Amino acid sequence: MPHPRTRFRALVVALTAFAITASGATAANAAPSPAELTKKIEAASTTLENVTEQYNKLRIDLNKTKAEAVKLEKSLKPAQAALAAATVKVDTIADTTYMQGRIGPLAVIANGDSQNLLERLATLEQIARSNQQDIDAYTETTQSFAERKAALQQTQKKQNAQVTELATRKKKIEGDLENLYDMREAAYGSPTEDTGSYTGAIPSIPGSAGKAVTFAFNQIGKPYGFGDAGPDSYDCSGLTSAAWAAAGKSLPHNAAAQYSATARISRSDLQPGDLVFYRNNAHVGIYVGGGKIIDAPSAGRDILHRTIDIMTPNGYGRVK
Repeated sequence: MPHPRTRFRALVVALTAFAITASGATAANAAPSPAELTKKIEAASTTLENVTEQYNKLRIDLNKTKAEAVKLEKSLKPAQAALAAATVKVDTIADTTYMQGRIGPLAVIANGDSQNLLERLATLEQIARSNQQDIDAYTETTQSFAERKAALQQTQKKQNAQVTELATRKKKIEGDLENLYDMREAAYGSPTEDTGSYTGAIPSIPGSAGKAVTFAFNQIGKPYGFGDAGPDSYDCSGLTSAAWAAAGKSLPHNAAAQYSATARISRSDLQPGDLVFYRNNAHVGIYVGGGKIIDAPSAGRDILHRTIDIMTPNGYGRVK
């Protein structure tokens, strides 16, 4: 049985041919023009990238929540030890009260001569204060641990649900994009765009920026991958974070978070290795000199070496 994508292409070709046969020369206008298809593809790609960056940010938040949960679990043993100690003390108070009755001022005063009265009163106050501290410690330990654990579980549950929702949205958008690419290819052939690995000279740039730029050049031609940070595919922030990881610097896998993690610079101050941000920090590329960036454009396309003015940048960042 033919692959669904092959069947879809055949259907598009058949429908296009039918339209031309049925309506004559004017029927060509019935099929979407390359410009119309490109517009739809760009809109779908933009939506997908927005979802991708939301997904990436949520994964960062979820990892933080998981780290907090691990930290809490590690604190469980000392918390349990403190709880056990407090429980023993509280049980001792309860047993003493049951066996002997609550220790009161009269009992202390009556026990011994008057010379030690002040000392016995001080002892009474110390016992009362210690008992209350033990009870407070017991209550605080129990409530604090239970509340923190419940809050983390609730947060993680909510974030897992959001990750699932975003993954579902991503799958639908990718399917829509694949259909649009198939329509364009079946009706008009593949678009003209640089693809394949880079064969030109990689600029020699000193320091860590040079390592990041060299890494980026070596990824040209690899496919876009939703939420990916290599080694076989990347999304936009996955590429920039992987490039700088190769230079020994850590960047979050999210364009907006990378904007916050980098120092603000002007366009006139741009140097190779700096990051260029677009669409209100929903897209990012790495500047490689000569007025060009390397970026992972969108689903269905490869990593490209292209002009910095693919759209109007909204900011520039230098890795600290």
